Amino acid sequence: MTRVVATGTFDLLHPGHVLYLERSKELGDELVVIVARDVNVRHKPKPFVPEEQRLRMIKSLKAVDRAVLGEHKDIFRTIEHLRPDIITLGFDQHFDPSHLEAELSRRDLHPRIVRIEEQDLCELCSSRRIVAKILERFGKGRI
Repeated sequence: MTRVVATGTFDLLHPGHVLYLERSKELGDELVVIVARDVNVRHKPKPFVPEEQRLRMIKSLKAVDRAVLGEHKDIFRTIEHLRPDIITLGFDQHFDPSHLEAELSRRDLHPRIVRIEEQDLCELCSSRRIVAKILERFGKGRI
């Protein structure tokens, strides 16, 4: 059995997230998704949607076999527990694959790292674009 792990914040779930997870699932038999904890999201603005709600949304997707919240302190701990064969990264995820491989190797983990380059180009296939559209339509003070 080939276990694939995908990770992300998944704030304001949109078709781009679904595409990433569907392509990840195609690489193996089981797709486990690690949803980032609110406290660990530092590379972009704090999520609008609380972590438990984001987890619930990801669990409901057809491509996802299992979803879990990441660890609070050591983001690699969940990977150690899951021991995936493949880890997928979205086209715009900030992880450096070589740094990721080095850290995993240090922990005696050797999954294949696959960047899913395909992206959905719909108008609202980005959390940032969704927020911008809301602000454009309603203004900052009228939401």
